[in-house]
Amino acid sequence: MTAAYWCVLAAALMPYMFAGIAKFGDRRYDNRAPRDFLASLEGRQKRADWAQQNSFEAFPAFAAAVIIAHLAQASQTAVDTLAIAFVVLRLGYGWAYINDRPTLRSLIWIAALGCVVALFVVAARA
Repeated sequence: MTAAYWCVLAAALMPYMFAGIAKFGDRRYDNRAPRDFLASLEGRQKRADWAQQNSFEAFPAFAAAVIIAHLAQASQTAVDTLAIAFVVLRLGYGWAYINDRPTLRSLIWIAALGCVVALFVVAARA
């Protein structure tokens, strides 16, 4: 399995990491109504939930881009590099979101989106 495919798995699991950060250690958490609990959060926990939601939103395009690049037989080095960059950037995005760094978060979001677009470009050029 390629590094890019492992990155798809990492990106698929990333939202759950942010969900854990949102919920961890809060005694108010009620597994019978987790969405109500998440809706009631504030501050760092709320931002972790938002990072979770955005990670779910970013995942489909990234997974599709990796798969399409593989099917197009794009340069494996380029695909792996872009996929790794995407995962690292998305981790940075989550950190910036949770730690209330909105400008940095937006810049990282743009860079990660650029990785997805670049994956489609390398696929088109293959």
